[in-house]
Amino acid sequence: MSHLKSEADLSGSNGANNVASVIEKLNALRSHLLAAEKWNASQLHLCDSKYLECATNLVHYMALRSLDIEQLNSHLASLGLSSLDNNNLDVLAHLNASINLLMNDQNAVTESWTNVYPKGKSTKKNDKGRVLSYKESLLGKLREGRSTHIMVTIGEEATLSETFITDILKAGTSVIRINCAHGDPSIWGEIIKRVRRTSQMLEMPCRVHMDLAGPKLRTGTLKPGPCVMKISPKKDAYGNVVSPALVWLCLTGTEPPAHVSPDATISVQGQDFLAGLQIGDSIRLCDARGRKRRLKISKEFHVFNSTGFVAECFDTAYIESGTELSVKGKKGRRLVGRVVDVPPKESFVRLKVGDLLVITREGSLDEPSVTVPGAHRLTCPSGYLFDSVKPGETIGFDDGKIWGVIKGTSPSEVIVSITHARPKGTKLGSEKSINIPQSDIHFKGLTSKDIKDLDYVASHADMVGISFIRDVHDITVLRQELKKRKLDDLGIVLKIETKSGFKNLSLILLEAMKCSNPLGIMIARGDLAVECGWERLANMQEEIIAICKAARVPVIMATQVLESLVKSGVPTRAEITDAANAKRASCVMLNKGKNIVEAVSMLDTILHTKLIYKKSDSENLH
Repeated sequence: MSHLKSEADLSGSNGANNVASVIEKLNALRSHLLAAEKWNASQLHLCDSKYLECATNLVHYMALRSLDIEQLNSHLASLGLSSLDNNNLDVLAHLNASINLLMNDQNAVTESWTNVYPKGKSTKKNDKGRVLSYKESLLGKLREGRSTHIMVTIGEEATLSETFITDILKAGTSVIRINCAHGDPSIWGEIIKRVRRTSQMLEMPCRVHMDLAGPKLRTGTLKPGPCVMKISPKKDAYGNVVSPALVWLCLTGTEPPAHVSPDATISVQGQDFLAGLQIGDSIRLCDARGRKRRLKISKEFHVFNSTGFVAECFDTAYIESGTELSVKGKKGRRLVGRVVDVPPKESFVRLKVGDLLVITREGSLDEPSVTVPGAHRLTCPSGYLFDSVKPGETIGFDDGKIWGVIKGTSPSEVIVSITHARPKGTKLGSEKSINIPQSDIHFKGLTSKDIKDLDYVASHADMVGISFIRDVHDITVLRQELKKRKLDDLGIVLKIETKSGFKNLSLILLEAMKCSNPLGIMIARGDLAVECGWERLANMQEEIIAICKAARVPVIMATQVLESLVKSGVPTRAEITDAANAKRASCVMLNKGKNIVEAVSMLDTILHTKLIYKKSDSENLH
């Protein structure tokens, strides 16, 4: 290795000596890679046969990464050869080719490449073919003209619309993701049934991915707010109504047509009431505050076996379940209907810098051990939080939107002083993430809920996502559960979202390759950024992609892809660039939002638009 560490300046040597010195260094590097392979022989021997070549190349790549080869790469560049870390797919073959080319021996070149790739097949073609086969075994075949899969997270909202699944599949979605942290088997089953049926009907292959909740810390469930909705017309700066609020009146579960975008939806009990409505009718009601209001019917639509109406509201109204609606029908007959199924308003606490927040152990029967006047209160269902944290440690909420410092702890409470929030305060609601980067919390690999959900996932989904992977032990537990259930074909996606998961990635991959299941990695950028720091995220993402490329394992890029577009309908310039850079991944994941169909369509265009480079006139002249 002394040859590799030499700082001698080759630029002053003659050409022959220069080449000879580089060859000597490359041979020393080759010995280092083979020694690493031998050192890890016991691990490689345990890998499944389909992954043996991948695991060996990963060992070679990590051995290469352990050395400083920047100077060696610059020498290779001066000799017209590419950098050693440019070809992650077969590190040793690239190194052998460089040595043989420099030796200027055609026979040696042929012999080396034949030894690495029998039957004289094209190395580049073989590499791409192998990588494609691993991607297909996990994510399925790509549609014609596509190179990257699009995964979309969906929840209960997919069961409320007859056309939602059809729309996102047509827009370009090829993998549906269900988060087991939310919902229950009845909701998951309905979503999966609709996906399978629609995929078959449209002849568009679509796989189902289910994420196990994992041992992630989250805020507890807050008591639901009142079941009331606010309907507000648009007003100018002086408070004058500019345009009325559009209200969709229908039976429960009837969605408006795709081109109709109402401001509110009111479900009405009573088919007779809706059947008696006509365009131009004025519906009278008394809202939750006792104010008399009117809704004027402006449009009528026939949706499947039902009818819905668009009504205009010119005054602010607060509608609750049970609100009576009345209208004069034909021959002076008074028609009456009632509002039903108004969802409860989401509960939250609004936190500002300087506020105190008391987190209480959920289900604790003891009286609060600490009394903090004026403090906001939340619960946490996980005992890990109260058993591990210490005063002085930082704590983040909701993917880092809120930060605080732990001021005190007890067996049932944690007191937090808020240090970062929006000037007017930031909302913190139910089931939002809690991150404590400085704390050494010892989580289990799979929780009891995960193991229970795994049985459902195994019989309904194509692949399962394992959350908060930290070390080899987590993979060992996973392998035992898979072996117990004989799940050799279930795709496995390991989510890298912690500092330890990133640090142990190569060991985690080697352990996962001991089973034959299709394997993939998800870069969960939300928690990864919070756990490791935003300033490190870009470099960590690049490193994960490089390691997975060496292991020939498909990568799924997740979190905040086109998020502004999904939520508000308008993307940022940075998001467009981020989405374009995601072409290097095998799959890109979008989170749910009201503009998800438009986001899928735009992402599909971004990922599959070829760069066209046109020479300028000056270049043509040259």
